[in-house]
Amino acid sequence: MSYHATQTTEGQGAAPPRVRTGLVLGMLCFVYVLNFLDRQLLSILAKPIQDGLGITDGQLGLITGFYFALFYCFIAIPIGWLADRTNRVKVLSAACAVWSAATAACGMAGNYSQLVVARMMVGVGEAGGVPPSYAIISDYFPRERRGTAMAIFNLGPPLGSALGVAFGASLAASFDWRMPFYVIGAIGVVTAFVVYRVIAEPKRGGQDAVVETMMQAQPAPGFVRTIALFFANPVLLLAAVASGAANFITYGTANFATLFLMREKGMELGDVALWYALVVGIGMSAGIFVSGRLIDRFGARSRAAYATIPAISLVFAVPFFLGFVWAPEWQTALLFLIMPMFLNSFFLSATVTFVQGEVRPEQRVISGALLLLVMNFIGLGLGPTYVGMASDFFRASYGEHSLQAAFFALAPMYVIGALLYFALARLIKRQSATSGESTS
Repeated sequence: MSYHATQTTEGQGAAPPRVRTGLVLGMLCFVYVLNFLDRQLLSILAKPIQDGLGITDGQLGLITGFYFALFYCFIAIPIGWLADRTNRVKVLSAACAVWSAATAACGMAGNYSQLVVARMMVGVGEAGGVPPSYAIISDYFPRERRGTAMAIFNLGPPLGSALGVAFGASLAASFDWRMPFYVIGAIGVVTAFVVYRVIAEPKRGGQDAVVETMMQAQPAPGFVRTIALFFANPVLLLAAVASGAANFITYGTANFATLFLMREKGMELGDVALWYALVVGIGMSAGIFVSGRLIDRFGARSRAAYATIPAISLVFAVPFFLGFVWAPEWQTALLFLIMPMFLNSFFLSATVTFVQGEVRPEQRVISGALLLLVMNFIGLGLGPTYVGMASDFFRASYGEHSLQAAFFALAPMYVIGALLYFALARLIKRQSATSGESTS
């Protein structure tokens, strides 16, 4: 399952006007902001929710990690298959409406079990959010602009996290922890309607040099065959696993950072709403945008750059992450956290852009869903679960500093992720050499 898309030639799916593509990209990014904001609210408001419902760190790790990922990752596969064969914009709009309504339901939860059910429904809706967006962007932007477009779209997580921290913490401080879920859920339902009315479904493969006769001569394989081909391709499989290792760090840190700063570093909810929001918004946004520009520049010279750039970023992040965990007060901790926030996100745009360019246009949604299945089941499903359970395990020995010990236990994943990406770079170079492509 390897497909190397090339730039569109004249007359083959001419590019849409830049004003229209900019509007579409902006709207898709806003939907992703809501997607991630809804997803992160539970982690941002972890302390008041723990106080209100009496849940442990381990339970928090399960509900923000494994339980959510179980639905989010696996339901994305049939939804991706459906979107590849129907209207991707309609699928995205419906998904946004579902996860937004479920977010509002989280605010109504009276106990842990009800919160789990509502959280799972958020996962069901969000499963149909990102993969269709990847494919829509790939069909609005040519290959030489796709890395930057994906980077702008992937500003959704940092902006969503920052707005969630600032908006969610401020509302919770003024009212209670339930109010942010109601307000943000309502905004999402309105956004779903706007997406349905404004964004036009693009032509599949319109930005790639693929003519319809070729696609008819080589029809897309069936559902099971498509999945089998993805996992049988060593480059795609290793890219997915490496991104999962990097995401393990991202979610393991993000889902407990607010609780860690408040409980162990003495930060107040008002400080979180301002200073932590700034670190998340500026650090992650800058990292994703810079990585997208680097990918467009160096990816055109060598496909291996899609792997070496994330590998190097993970190596550089290690000492700063350790400084964040060690710091005796929250001000110093936030200063150290800026660099991990900047560097931890380099893998995302690189891996997504790489995979979208490796598959056929009519397989982009399900391929994006398969990538997210592995990336998020490892990262989102296991990362927070690991940190939460490690914190519970270390509580007997470290007391109120159990989360610090759990974060130290998370640090080796940086090395594992970097090694996997270096291995991917080597595999890509070997594949390129075999096919006669440039590897320099």
